[in-house]
Amino acid sequence: MSWEQAEVRELKEGRYVIVDEEPCKILSITTSKPGKHGEAKARLDVVGLFDGQKRSIVHPVTHKVKVPMIDKRSAQILALIGEEVQLMDAETYEVFTVPIDPELKDALQPGKDILYMVAMDRNKITRA
Repeated sequence: MSWEQAEVRELKEGRYVIVDEEPCKILSITTSKPGKHGEAKARLDVVGLFDGQKRSIVHPVTHKVKVPMIDKRSAQILALIGEEVQLMDAETYEVFTVPIDPELKDALQPGKDILYMVAMDRNKITRA
């Protein structure tokens, strides 16, 4: 299980939530009380970690949502192979490939140490 449950009221900006089975970073949270009878609602504006797509959801503040378990690790670049980079984890020595982010393409060199994140069995380079 690579996620846990939390109520919408417990979430904060900069944290993470799963929307449409995609781990997303919370950009903003706004709450509104609809009136005399009714529950407060929260609007979450989020951006996908892996696809970069912006999403917006509205839920009651007591609604339970999935929060991904995100692990940040370090690795060493072994090779650049076309549109992918081959990495070796610094702790487990596991070798795997990750698609190259166009923003980081110039900074990636074989032998260099980088930081990457693991969320829902997917990897992404966060800092080169």
